[in-house]
Amino acid sequence: MRSARNKKLKKLCALFSGGKDSNYALHWAVLKGFDLRCLISLQPRSEESWMFHYPTVDLTRLQAKALSLPIIFKPTSGRKGEELGDLEKALEEAKHKFDIYGIVTGALLSDYQRMNINIVAHRLGLKVFSPLWRKNQEDYMRSLVRQGFKYIITSISVFGLSGTFLGKIVDAEMTEEIIRRARLYGFNPAFEGGEAETLVVDAPLYEKRLRVEGRVVREGEFRWRFEVERAWLEDK
Repeated sequence: MRSARNKKLKKLCALFSGGKDSNYALHWAVLKGFDLRCLISLQPRSEESWMFHYPTVDLTRLQAKALSLPIIFKPTSGRKGEELGDLEKALEEAKHKFDIYGIVTGALLSDYQRMNINIVAHRLGLKVFSPLWRKNQEDYMRSLVRQGFKYIITSISVFGLSGTFLGKIVDAEMTEEIIRRARLYGFNPAFEGGEAETLVVDAPLYEKRLRVEGRVVREGEFRWRFEVERAWLEDK
């Protein structure tokens, strides 16, 4: 009886945006021995969402295939308050379908995100794991490269970074340049303040590699976006 209960307590789902943070959190959960049952991705209709990643979130379905994990993919209005109800419905579906005990998230510094995820999870009797919470931002960015995460920047909304950073794999050299500019211009080097968004194209748990083609679009004085025009999976 005890072993059956312990087995149930290992079952998690991952709140998954497709970016570096949710991918790293998922990776952490597997390394810690949790049984990842599914991904949950919510696609906001507005880029002003307070809770959820906006650019390229539709590609999480390809990433789920690369990970060989089922995904619960739902739209959300992106409006403050309403999106929490959408999150609760998605978590409730995961709980019933996959008998999960908790969720793992990539929350770094946002008290709003972490608090609201915890509130919703508590209502459903789910435990929350946020392994990146308050982690040193510069050390974290360096560890992503060291541990084999390959990701691109898909949007920029900050003074100090330009469109030349978009659509390229962030390697050790680019990481140091981002950290240097973050210190110089005063933005968060891990982009937790919304300065940029990312998309993981390969990681240690990926069975296939995500490939993307697109173009850089300038949307404002300090706003740039990498518009994905084609995406596919290929063997590693």
